[in-house]
Amino acid sequence: MKTITVEDLKAKLDAGEKINLLDVREPHEHAAFNIGGQLFPLGLVQSLQLDEIEHLKQEEVFIYCRSGNRSGQACLMLEPYGFTNVINVVGGMLAWQEKFPE
Repeated sequence: MKTITVEDLKAKLDAGEKINLLDVREPHEHAAFNIGGQLFPLGLVQSLQLDEIEHLKQEEVFIYCRSGNRSGQACLMLEPYGFTNVINVVGGMLAWQEKFPE
């Protein structure tokens, strides 16, 4: 599984790169704080309800959660279903908020 630090991800965003962000947290977590990712809770990944993200199979997709655990699980679950370039955001939104307090 590929990984990226929050610093490197923020640098991509700050540079204006068009990237695919997938937030696998729960809706209340996403509502409280997010960095613009598409909300797709881990439960949808676990139940293989992948139609909504099918178009991302061949794309580079940065997956994040609260701490990096659920996003790591999501990466491992998506890879066998043809998602060839999923990248786990190490430390998740906890690391993001620690490094980049608002």
